[in-house]
Amino acid sequence: MTDVILHIYDVTNSGSDKTNNTILQINKIFKDGIGLGGIFHSAVQVYGDDEWSFGFCEQGTGVFSCPSGKNPMYTYRESLILGKTNFSIFKVNQILRELSREWPGSSYDLLARNCNHFCDEFCERLGVLKLPGWVNRFANAGDTAMEVAGNTALRLRQAKTEIVSASKVAYRFLLGVTNNVKTDLGSPSNSNREGGSPRFQATWLKNIITNGAKPSTSSEVMNQNGVVPQPPI
Repeated sequence: MTDVILHIYDVTNSGSDKTNNTILQINKIFKDGIGLGGIFHSAVQVYGDDEWSFGFCEQGTGVFSCPSGKNPMYTYRESLILGKTNFSIFKVNQILRELSREWPGSSYDLLARNCNHFCDEFCERLGVLKLPGWVNRFANAGDTAMEVAGNTALRLRQAKTEIVSASKVAYRFLLGVTNNVKTDLGSPSNSNREGGSPRFQATWLKNIITNGAKPSTSSEVMNQNGVVPQPPI
């Protein structure tokens, strides 16, 4: 049985002192000031002096290790003990080999599959607490924003489809009206039929365009696409 320690860093590897200082200020305000979270890198230490984390690379695994609390790419912030694992060092090494295969560097995604997501899964397999919510809250918020944006795009596509459909109906109708008018010029009796009246058909066309051009409601999108749009944050 041994401690599982989470090491947390401020992400200050942008290459710009101005940007790095801005990130430090964001973390100071949102984490230290109001406890919401910030922009952090994390790594897990279990057995030995090294910490394990995940990052981007074009080939091979994205899982890597370095001396605990000494990752040169970031600014060290703090460490948290997440509990004790009952697994032996041999079992932990097996888990790390499995994770190395499952987490290739090319699969890295800033919002959906970053170092904090990796540490979450590592801790879950070790049987200890997962990361505190504030460590990865900005990425989770970004992920939610992406989902909302996707649902908004779905609604816009639906509205566009309805408008195009209404336009096609209108075009076919107007073409029919033109043909009817040409036919009716020499046939007075035909002009008295309600279905063939240009005035009646113009009113019907107006209703089609007015109703057909409205974007679908949330319930309509859900019924047609099986997706329930989420309200904006």
